[in-house]
Formats: sequence, C-alpha cells, structure tokens
Amino acid sequence: MAGSADRLLVSVTMLDRPRLIALIFSALAGTAAGLLLPGALAAAVDAVVAGRPSFPEVSWLLLLGFTEIAVGLIGGILTARMTASATAWLRRKLADRYLALGTRSTFADGDAISRLTGDCTGAGLVASVVVQLGSSTLISGGAVVLLALMDWRLALVFLGSIPFALMLARTHLRNTADDVLTYQEVSGELAARMVDAVAGLRTIAASGTADREAERVLRPLPKLSLAGRGMWRTQARMVWRSGLLLPAVELAVLAAAGFGVLEGRLSVGQVLAALGYVALGMAMVTQIPLLTTLSRARSCARRITEVLGSPAPEPGKLGVVPGRGTLELRGVTVEGALREVDLVVRGGRFTAVVGRSGSGKSALVNVLGGLLIPDEGTAVLDGRPLEDLRPHELRAVVGFAFERPALLGSTIGDAVGYGSWAGEAAVRAACQSAQVDDLIVRLPNGYRTPLSETPLSGGEAQRIGLARAIAHAPRVLILDDATASLDTVTEAAVEEAIERTLPGRTRVVVTHRAATAARADAVVWLESGRIRAVGTHEELWRKPAYRAVFTGSLGAEER
Repeated sequence: MAGSADRLLVSVTMLDRPRLIALIFSALAGTAAGLLLPGALAAAVDAVVAGRPSFPEVSWLLLLGFTEIAVGLIGGILTARMTASATAWLRRKLADRYLALGTRSTFADGDAISRLTGDCTGAGLVASVVVQLGSSTLISGGAVVLLALMDWRLALVFLGSIPFALMLARTHLRNTADDVLTYQEVSGELAARMVDAVAGLRTIAASGTADREAERVLRPLPKLSLAGRGMWRTQARMVWRSGLLLPAVELAVLAAAGFGVLEGRLSVGQVLAALGYVALGMAMVTQIPLLTTLSRARSCARRITEVLGSPAPEPGKLGVVPGRGTLELRGVTVEGALREVDLVVRGGRFTAVVGRSGSGKSALVNVLGGLLIPDEGTAVLDGRPLEDLRPHELRAVVGFAFERPALLGSTIGDAVGYGSWAGEAAVRAACQSAQVDDLIVRLPNGYRTPLSETPLSGGEAQRIGLARAIAHAPRVLILDDATASLDTVTEAAVEEAIERTLPGRTRVVVTHRAATAARADAVVWLESGRIRAVGTHEELWRKPAYRAVFTGSLGAEER
C-alpha cells in the first residue's frame, strides 16, 4: 500500500509539469539569492567599516533582497495553483472510483467525504513540499560549501552538528507517521458517524436518544486526542531540540570565527557572513515541520489508494437487445440479503415484491435493475446478462424510483430530467403522471424554481423522484417503496397514469400495501432472503403467513 501511495504522489507531483518547472526555477533563484546574501552583506559591511564608497555593495545587497522577495511571491502563487489543480484532479479520480464502486462500496459516507476533502488536499500539497525540501537541502549544502571557502575551520565546526540534525529529522519523521495516519483514520470515522447522525435527526429526536447518540458519535474522540497529542509532543520535542541546536552551532562557529578575527584571517563582515551561512546551513532543521507535512501527504495518499485500489466491476461491452423487459435471476446470492434466488419477471407485466422488513426486497430489485452485482448467480434482461451490457444502455432501459430519492440539479425541472434526454414537454408529462405538476406550477418560477429554494415534504420528494424515473421512458420501471409516502388514492392515480404514459412496460414495485399487491399481475413473496412463493395476491392471500406480511401479526400455530 505504501508503494502505491508513493507512486500516486509521484503522479500528483508530475501532474502540472510547466508549473512544476517554473516552481523549481523560482526555488533555485531564491536559493541562489539566499546563498549570495551573506557574502553581499559582508562586502557592504567591510566597505562601510573601511570607509570606502559602498554604493555598489549596498545596491547588490538590495537587489538580492528584492529578488528573494519577488521569487517568494512567485513561488507562493505557483504553489497555490499547483495545489488547487492537484487537489481537483485527486477529487475527480476519487469521485470516479466511488461512482464506479456504486452500491458495492464498503466506505461509509462520512469517511468518503473525509477522503474527498481533507485527504485530497493533504496529498495535493506534495509537489510544493518536495520542492521546498529540495530547496532547503541545496541551501544547507551550499551554505556549508561557502563557509568552507571562507574558512575550512568554520565549516569543520559546523559539520560537527550534522549528525545531530539528521538524527533529529529521522526521529521526528518516524514518530509522526503513525500518529498522522491514526489521526486521519479516526477523523474519517468521526465524519462517518456524524453523517449517520445528521441523516437520522428526526429518529433521534423522536426516540429521545440525543445524549446516547452524541456519546456514540464522539466515542472515537479519545483515540483522536491520543493521536493529536502524540503529534504535538513530537512537534514540541522537535521545536525545543532544534531551538537548542541552532544557537549552539552558531555559538561554536562564532567562537571559531572570533579566533579567525584575532589571527587576521577573517574580517568583521565575514563574521556576519559566517553567521548567515550557519543559519542557512541549518535550514533542514528549521524546515523539519515540512517532514510532518510530507508524512501527512503520504498518509493521505495511502487512504486515497485504499479506495482507488478497491476492485470495481468491469463495465459490460454488449448492447441491449430488443425485448419486452423480461427479467430473470438465476441462482442469485447476495451476502447477508439473498440466498440462491431463481425468479422470472415477465415482460410488460406489473410485479409486486412483498415481505417483512429485512427480507431482502431492496436487494432483490437492485439486482434486477443492475444496481447491485450479486456475489453468486446472474441477472438477465431479455436473455442477456446485465453485467455484459454497456452501463449507459442499461440505465436507458431500466428506470428506478426510491423511497428517499436524492434530487440533483439546479432547478426542479433539472431534477426531473436528470440523467435523461427528456425535454420540457416530456418533463411536464412525467410530473403530471406522478401527480406533482400542480405543485410545481404554483412555485414562484414553476419548473425553473431553484431546487435549493423549494422545501419538499417526503411525499412531494417521492413524486418528483417518480417523475424522474418516468421521464426516462424506460423499458423496465422499478419502484423501491417509491410511493410509500403517498396516500392510497394518490398511489392508485399514479399507477393508472404510469400505465397510460408507459403502456406495456415492465413494472416491479416494492410495497407494504395489500391494495398495491392486489393490483399487480404477480406477487413475489420474500422471506429471509429466499422466495417463499410467487403468485397472484388472491392466491397468496389464503395463506395466514402472507396476510401477516401486511397485518404484522401471526400466531405460531398459523405459520
């Protein structure tokens, strides 16, 4: 995993090569200016002390200073642009993988948000961090060389500190890596728990379990706090150790330079230059926090590659064949939901799926519509396996409506037409079929009313989701409890309108209402992930256990 994470970081670094090259050149220019500054300062000071005209030396010093400032500004702009583009690229890549995984994704919603936001930003910083570390290394090495050219004795004194600096950097990086990764993982877990809690706010309020839910959401906090304290302890140790190391080295070099002045080898300006070279030579120590950022970038990349490395189903390559929308399941098993299910849904018929909560109804219709790939077995549409079909063709012929639809788009009209080529007339016809047109036309801007400014009840959102499915004009229409919030009269009116709008289409409806099952041509009765029976509602109604699916009561002797 670490290898794939590092390869991802290399790809991110090389993503914007023109800006990367510009950033490297600006860093090199800044490095050169920084290394020349102590010498320029020495020359200017010596000229002033000697009473010589100092205009050339001072001008050169000012030019180097302005160059360093300008290069810093350019580097900051380039860093911001590169980080933004790298973060956007990572988010697109990660979002594509989440969408490819679909319903098979094992990553919680909140954790996915954490990876898409914080982790992509952290990994997107890698190019600037690497350039800064490289620049610091060049400055440190260059400062030692210039110090040696001035007086090899000073360089020798300075080199005595290098083992301590390297040990400090190595210890900091090793101690930080695990804490950084733990912190990010626990942050993702907290985000996942928070998203779950927000989604269930009404349930939590109704059950009076707010305190208990808050305790559940915040349960990982001690682990997060432990990792955070670990990072800060490591950072604190690094700060005080580097804070002691730098003045100690400066004091040693200053003492050696003092002897050089007494012996006539060094001037006053060169002593100042020596101190400047020491400060530059210790750049690697002062830039140790960058190692924390680099460690965080690697941890972020590791979390991103966990998602990118998750196997996604290969998209089919065959087209949809003509047919009436006959669906078939052959030996289908979905872990924890369905077991060895064989089923034929006849094309052009209305089929109801019933069963107690947890019996596998949603899993069944998701497999029938190709949203869920079974662990075993095959789902077939008009004789061709769903997994062999091209995704865009499959989605064009199979439409879904859900109990809690996610409405996407800028306006109400966009939400209804989302994912289809339906024009305004088709969108309005679909809304009329879903019995929601009268609501939309009363909005301030009708179908052009922004979705964000349209408060919708559960039933209204369901009807818009239903209209979206109808607007696709699919060969197969699957309604997963999509009319649960409608009253029985409205539901019956919707069904009649769908029959008129989409005559002869296959309809598969998950329902908890006996009246809906009674209108169906066939009923699939699920129990504990298996099909207990298939027949008409009238035939199955003779069984007490079937009646109990709708009434919720059944004596042991009637089972």
